[in-house]
Parts: sequence; C-alpha cells; structure tokens
Amino acid sequence: MIMSSTAPLPPSGRDPAAARRRRDLWILAGLFALMLAGLAALAAATGWRQTLQSFASLGLGQVALLLLLSLVNYALRGLRWHLFANRLGLATGLMQDLRHFIGGFAMSATPGRVGELVRMRWIERETGWAFERTAPLVLIDRASDLTAMAVLLALALGFSAGGIAGALPVIALALAVAYVATHPALLSRAAGYGYRITGAFKRLFVGVRRASVSLAHFRSPAVLMIAGALGLAGWMAEGVAFHLLLVWMGADVGLWSAVAIFVFSTLAGGLTGAPGGVGGAEAVMIGLLTAQGVPLETSIPATLIIRVTTLWFAIGLGLVVFPIAERLSLKAFHAHKTR
Repeated sequence: MIMSSTAPLPPSGRDPAAARRRRDLWILAGLFALMLAGLAALAAATGWRQTLQSFASLGLGQVALLLLLSLVNYALRGLRWHLFANRLGLATGLMQDLRHFIGGFAMSATPGRVGELVRMRWIERETGWAFERTAPLVLIDRASDLTAMAVLLALALGFSAGGIAGALPVIALALAVAYVATHPALLSRAAGYGYRITGAFKRLFVGVRRASVSLAHFRSPAVLMIAGALGLAGWMAEGVAFHLLLVWMGADVGLWSAVAIFVFSTLAGGLTGAPGGVGGAEAVMIGLLTAQGVPLETSIPATLIIRVTTLWFAIGLGLVVFPIAERLSLKAFHAHKTR
C-alpha cells in the first residue's frame, strides 16, 4: 500500500495509485454487498415483513444520533492519535493528525487493516519522517484500542446480568497482545520469534524490532492514563449507540449487556482476520442477541444498522477525507522539494 511519492508513471500513462484506489473501492463494495446478501438471506428465512417493520421503526433523528455517537468515538480516538504523534516528537497539528487518522479509515476493510498504513505515507511526505520512525504510532494506537476494548468488555460483563461464552479468552488475548505491543523488549523478542517461525516477512519483522525502541516515548503513566480514558470513552459511545438502537427497536437487553455484545462482536470479528471483521462480527452479534431472547426479525436489522453506522460510516468518512489528505500531503512533499 505504501509507495514512493516520486514514482514515475509507467509508459502506458496509467497512474498505479489511481488503479489501486479503484481496486480498493471495488473490494469495499464487494464486502458491503456480501454483508448485505448474508443478512438479507437471514431476513428472507425469518420473514421480510417484521424485519422491514423493524427498519421502519427508526426515524431520521435517531439515525443521526447513532452517527453522532460514532463521531464521538472517532474524535476521541483521533485526539489520542494526536497525543501519541506529539509524544513521538512529530511537529504535526491537531487538524493535520485528525486528517491522517480519519483518512486512514478508508482502508479499514483491508486484511489486518494494513491499508491504514497509508497514514505513514502522508506523515512521511509532510514531515520527512520515514516509516521506521513513525511505525510506533501504529503499534501504540492498535494496542490502545485492544486495551480499551478489553477493559470495557470486562466492565460490561461485570455489570451485566449474564455472561458471554468465550469472553474471558478474548479479553486475555487482547490484553496480552496490547501488553507485548507496548513493551519494547517483549515486542522485539516476539518479532524475532515470528521471523524464526515463519522464515518470511524479514523486512516487516526487522521494522517491528526497530519500532519497538521508540515505544519508550509512550510509557509515561500520564500519557497512558489519558490515552486509556479517551479510548474507553470512545468505544463506550458506540456501545451506548447500540443500546439505544435496541431500545428503539423494542429489544432492550440492558445497557451493559448491549455494550458487552457490541464490543465482543467487534473483537471477535477482528480475530477472524476478515477485512473489517465483515461476516464474523455480524454472525457473533446476531448469535449473542438471539441468546438474549431477541428475535431474528429484530436482531438482523439491528446488526445491519449498527454496522453501517459504525464500521461503514467510518469507511465512508475515510473515503471523503482520503483524497484531501492525499492532495495536501503531495502538496507539502513538493513544497519541501522546491526549498
């Protein structure tokens, strides 16, 4: 996904970056179509009439509130990205960092979300910092999300009336990965083991080992506390949105149960390795709602709506911001070259 900013056009005159963007858009469209097809098949099996009635029960104001709560999540996590960027030593402004962060959402539905590394390309063009120097941003941001979601899931399970089978291993795995990703010695050792086990991806593992050295910038207790609070509040906003949606659709399972279902489904979907967790997250969410006594004619539209107003809304915002970030980063790159 990351290419040199000065790569010349091939003899055919076609822009490889533009071709890649078109390919990515087709992939996103295909994933969205697959999700709709799967949920539509379930709806057809359970009866269209009640499913459509569940959709019709929501007003525009309610949908707007769901989107607003998602924006709260993105804004708080964007502030956390800005905090990490400044802590690393990048002289980037708040709006600049928010542009990078939101623009990267356009690539959320890539395997392992590696497409979000496009943020590093924009930073390199605008600041001159090579990927190896900014890679710790990706590590600490992902680790912070895992930690916040694991802690929130644990809290939600503690306050909710019922549990979720398999939740404890998911919480433990998320916290373990986050712990390794934020401890330089452990991360360096893990990268070494990874290369020896796979015998491949040498450049990736070497880059991780180099990036681990810079993780010390983020070990300040104050930074970790602020970052943790921003992450918790951000993901809680989307959990509250899911709770409100279920209440509006007549399927109130309780605030903390709704938060637990939302967070667990999101984590479980990510563990499947599918782009954006598409397919896995929806299946888990519908299954958990069914276990709570929510009928399929309600759980199916609820799942579709919350995924559209969270994951796909983020991707949509990213697609809007992406060309702006690309243009401004190229402008900054060429301005540096002419000095």
